[in-house]
Amino acid sequence: MNKKMIIALLAPLFFAPAAYAQFEHHKGPVDSCVKSALDAHPGDIVSMRAEIEDGKPQYELDIHGKDGKHWEVECDAASGKITETEREVAADDPEFTSKAKVRLDAALKTALDKYPGSVMKIEYEIEADGGVAYEFDIKTADGKLLEVEVDAINGKLSDPEEVVYQIGLD
Repeated sequence: MNKKMIIALLAPLFFAPAAYAQFEHHKGPVDSCVKSALDAHPGDIVSMRAEIEDGKPQYELDIHGKDGKHWEVECDAASGKITETEREVAADDPEFTSKAKVRLDAALKTALDKYPGSVMKIEYEIEADGGVAYEFDIKTADGKLLEVEVDAINGKLSDPEEVVYQIGLD
């Protein structure tokens, strides 16, 4: 066996631990999260994210529900318990537009002023309490992907969630 082949075979052993170290804190019961989310909102999981919110690991599952709605369920990665549920709607959904007092451009400016970067995705959310919010995925200059929410009623910016990884196409 030549030296190049040996190096090629051994290299992953040295680089893999560093590459996967960021996933260490997401060893929680994802199966419990999946079960809880699907019990609450039966349907198909189209994507799952591992995120960090307020220093704590969580999973976010996007579900296309059998009820025809698109659900976003957040779950504590340590306990497997659901912590938040939101429903994604279209930009022109009357349930969103009838409550929104902050325009999209103003919400976007608020988010980008605090977290400069490229907007990768925009979602319109109905919160569990009936409130409405804009949700932006922002890729920052240092390569981080942040999920940032701006309340569409009062314009308040929430703390960001850092996306560690995503599985699925949503």
